Amino acid sequence: MDNGHKAGLLLLAGGALFLLGIHVAEALYPGYSVSGNKISDLGTGPAAPSLIFNSSVFLFGLLGALAALLLRRDAPDRKLACALAFSGIGAMGVGVFPSSVGAPHTISAFLAFFFGALVAVLSYPRAGKPLGYLAGALGITSLAALALFAADIYLGLGAGGMERMVLYPVLTWTVALGGLLAGRSGDAPEERGTRRARDDEYIPPRQE
Repeated sequence: MDNGHKAGLLLLAGGALFLLGIHVAEALYPGYSVSGNKISDLGTGPAAPSLIFNSSVFLFGLLGALAALLLRRDAPDRKLACALAFSGIGAMGVGVFPSSVGAPHTISAFLAFFFGALVAVLSYPRAGKPLGYLAGALGITSLAALALFAADIYLGLGAGGMERMVLYPVLTWTVALGGLLAGRSGDAPEERGTRRARDDEYIPPRQE
């Protein structure tokens, strides 16, 4: 496997793990409301859901940061890798610093959300058309929701609902990008196109 394959598998694993961790923690948290409670409340509640949430978001960030290191070795992916690294570091910080800590948690959450949205926007060259349009739309949606959330404008969704409008587009694209990278070969696009052209070329039979 090349670096792209490895990075894709890490993103797939991290995204799936965090998504499952959120839902399991929500189910185990007594009286938890996806509208009234913020996502990070899962990390400060009873022992079982808080352990599941904090560990899953930390591993999500760790796997994302490792994927960024792999993508950093590919020159065309430097900006994408940097955004992914900052997002991963932020997610790890959320797992280490629960919301009760204050400023360290807030800074970590901002890094995770803001740079996670940038990952979606910057991954257009990797995704190509038309999937790149979806990536851009998800990133812009997340950034817009982040601005509304920071301004305490929830549009009837509640704090938890608006925060999920920030997270879920990012998480959705993380899983999609992981699948995209894991399923592609390491050849550059022009190299793949050249080989396809050679494969499709008609070679007449030899004359005896």
